[in-house]
Amino acid sequence: MPSIITIKYHKTPYGELMLGSYENQLCICDWRYRKMRPQIDKRILSQLNADYEEESSQVIENAILQLEEYFSGTRTQFDLPLLLLGSDFQKTVWEALIAIPYGETNTYLGLSKDLNNEKAIRAVATANGANAISIIVPCHRIIGSDGKLVGYAGGLPAKRKLLELEGSWNPSQLSLF
Repeated sequence: MPSIITIKYHKTPYGELMLGSYENQLCICDWRYRKMRPQIDKRILSQLNADYEEESSQVIENAILQLEEYFSGTRTQFDLPLLLLGSDFQKTVWEALIAIPYGETNTYLGLSKDLNNEKAIRAVATANGANAISIIVPCHRIIGSDGKLVGYAGGLPAKRKLLELEGSWNPSQLSLF
């Protein structure tokens, strides 16, 4: 008999999120309508041998509270129990994303170098795209080596708004060149 992942949908100023908890840990905070939704869901459900059930949990409610504080500019770090579901390499990349401080950005190349594997740029990019705990595991802080915005599960407008919120994206700086 499958286990249960409790999920709840939550609308934010940046888009609608799907939040999920399993055994008092947050395992999903992802964009509800992202292109990779079926693949992400399949990975999570199979790794936990679980099904989704729509309701709430204390972890989800804490995540919503902390996200709202983040969106209002009063929170710069999250304090939630996370369950990262993926390969060992993906988990390593996601931990490196968590280490990028609020208000700062990095690149796929920079992240690859941080992981002591400069040639793993594509693998790092793929792991970044497979992140199921958006915002809290801040994949939005990865920009192109040329300083431009690159793909984001929540869409580039959401990514731009998140980086502007954090003070790490100022389009007027780029318009000078």
